[in-house]
Amino acid sequence: MRLRHVLKALILGLIPMPSIVLADEKPNIVIILTDDQGYADVSYNPHSPPEVSTPNIDALAHSSVICTQGYTSGHVCSPTRAGLMTGRYQQRFGIYTAGEGGSGVPLDEVFIPQRLGPAGYVSGALGKWHLGLTEEYHAMNRGFDEFYGFMGRGAHPYFDHSDMDHPIYRGLSPIKEEGYLTSRITEEAVVFINRHKEDPFFLYVAYNAVHAPPEAPEEDIRNVTGDKTRDTLMAMIKHLDMGVGEIVNSLKKHDIFDNTLLIFLTDNGGSGAMSANNAPLRGFKQMDYEGGIHVPFIVSWPAQLEGGKKCDVPMWSIDLFATALDAAGLPMPRENEKPLDGKSILPALKGETDKLHDDLYWSSAGANGKWSIRSGDWKLVAQKDRIELFNLEKDLSETTNLAAKHPKVVSELKDKYNAWLDEMADPVSKQEKRWNPDAGAPAKKMSKEEKKAAREKKKATRTQSTRSKVEKCDCREM
Repeated sequence: MRLRHVLKALILGLIPMPSIVLADEKPNIVIILTDDQGYADVSYNPHSPPEVSTPNIDALAHSSVICTQGYTSGHVCSPTRAGLMTGRYQQRFGIYTAGEGGSGVPLDEVFIPQRLGPAGYVSGALGKWHLGLTEEYHAMNRGFDEFYGFMGRGAHPYFDHSDMDHPIYRGLSPIKEEGYLTSRITEEAVVFINRHKEDPFFLYVAYNAVHAPPEAPEEDIRNVTGDKTRDTLMAMIKHLDMGVGEIVNSLKKHDIFDNTLLIFLTDNGGSGAMSANNAPLRGFKQMDYEGGIHVPFIVSWPAQLEGGKKCDVPMWSIDLFATALDAAGLPMPRENEKPLDGKSILPALKGETDKLHDDLYWSSAGANGKWSIRSGDWKLVAQKDRIELFNLEKDLSETTNLAAKHPKVVSELKDKYNAWLDEMADPVSKQEKRWNPDAGAPAKKMSKEEKKAAREKKKATRTQSTRSKVEKCDCREM
């Protein structure tokens, strides 16, 4: 055992703390989060078109567990990141949209590295942050020891890093940078692994590839589809795939791959604007159809998980916090701490359970009126006053709306969703939680009689609300 590990073991023996495994036994934890990558823009997917080639991602997938029903908690970038980093519904703290998440996650929310750090983990965040623009929201003020990347906006140029109003950071300081950003993020990941190979680490690699703008080295862009954006996307995916390969090879080079929990997923469905392919799923990013939230999801941990398998249990990005704690041998939050909504996916990956969640919920609040719930094989998708019901076991592509045939199921799922939404916080942007068809409508002149009736109605509603609160309070105290 190396001297530093002997010293750490001695120190841990002297300090009263919960029993944890020694540094040599803890797994490294690596999360690779890609951006807007299409469900079929990985060539291990049998629905991928012939122009897609991801040999390194494929090799990882075939030696790992492919999670066929892996979801993200948002259909756009920052809400998913907020849920992933906290292990909680991002709506619990008012994040429903990309703009809300990009403005910053409340500082009293706990991020993954803040739980791993006291257990001896060194943590690094690379690439796209998108969880706050100002210093108090910076990754290094949320538990990470190292940071290389950019803080705000969904998109960032891949070649031009000269805009110092939206700079690349190293640590807390903006820097002048050169190079293709996907390659630079990969290089930083490899350097991080080299530097911390002897200690347990948590590495969060958040590529901005393949988010817009469509930019790739000219020599890698081939005219293979006749769609210039699609052709550029393929070149972007090539560099992304190469990056995954280099990260895996670096872990293997240092003989730490087997004891590394590596999770690969994308932050939401592929973007229609970037000509992504989400086959066989319906829809794209910014939608609650499967194409907006059902993503490539791979888990590798050779020391603990048998590779070359598939897991069909529904799981999602919010589960990664609890999974990291479970893998590291750390306890879940205590009763007096913020509870996690996510669960460790390890039992499902090991075949010990066929169910992690009763229901999964999505909501981007009232401005666009989009929300969804999955309960078993049923999925309800809503936008404003449109309601659609699908049976995912029989209709993964969501082609047949069964709402008219199963009104009872629709009613039950709506009740579940509304009960869940009642528990969530109001949006930080001050938009309404629920879609209101009258919101934003031009004001009409009211007669005296109408004004009086409106006042009486408002008064009655307020009185009823007060009574309901009292009744709920009385019930809880009984």
